[in-house]
Amino acid sequence: MPLPTQWNGSQKVASALLLADTNQAAAAVSPKEAVKIFGRLAEKYIMLDSSAGMCCYSACTDCEFRLPGGGYRMADQSAARPKWIPSYETRQANGKEHSTKWSTEIFAEGPAVSMEEFVEKVQQLEYVPPLGGPYVGASSAAFDDDQALQSFFEILSNGKEKLTRHRMGQRLKELADGEEGLTWAAFSKAFAL
Repeated sequence: MPLPTQWNGSQKVASALLLADTNQAAAAVSPKEAVKIFGRLAEKYIMLDSSAGMCCYSACTDCEFRLPGGGYRMADQSAARPKWIPSYETRQANGKEHSTKWSTEIFAEGPAVSMEEFVEKVQQLEYVPPLGGPYVGASSAAFDDDQALQSFFEILSNGKEKLTRHRMGQRLKELADGEEGLTWAAFSKAFAL
């Protein structure tokens, strides 16, 4: 990757080289290996807004929960198979609470993990065939190697040695284009699939 001429300083050059390496590593991940990660992190339930359904559905013209074309933004959704990697850690409102699998399982022992810890913890998560991507059954969900997980760590950590719970939530939100959860379409885009 050629560096722009206005870049100078070893820190910016190192960041650009790391980004190029991360993009190459992500591009080398097969769709089936990516599904193995998605199927471990995705969930069947998501809270789509922090109000958890505070709308009264009275068709108020200035209601923040109304969509421009009519209808309402759903407070939460569920699916038959895992479909979303929520970008929030925990959300509670209106008598409902949801803590995400990634925040409770990956960061159970502290606010940050190294690449090795991340790889180990994701490998230990139960795999459930998700909605999206090529079908990979539970009996075929073991990773061929750690490359896909290492690439995903790099995507989430932006080249940092440690990935914090907060940073993972931020990156998931960025990868989801501001949505509350990362679907297969956005997840696969992160790997350039």
